[in-house]
Amino acid sequence: METWRVVATVLLAVTGLPLVLVLMAKLRDRTDSSGTVAITGAVAFVALLLLGVVMLTVLPGAVTWSLLGLVAAALGVMMLAS
Repeated sequence: METWRVVATVLLAVTGLPLVLVLMAKLRDRTDSSGTVAITGAVAFVALLLLGVVMLTVLPGAVTWSLLGLVAAALGVMMLAS
């Protein structure tokens, strides 16, 4: 396994986990349903997990780094908006 794949996946985890928490917090502010918040967190976490596995195994370099940049940008925008 290439080193850049491992580095990109670790960076995805570092930026993706706070993004999941921010998504859950924003949903909690909009709705008072804890079940909806839990489901949203679970879906976002599984999507992040699957994206990490795909990045680690089969995606080409340009797509991997582009997706990482997209996740980091989304986290930055959500943190600034809150």
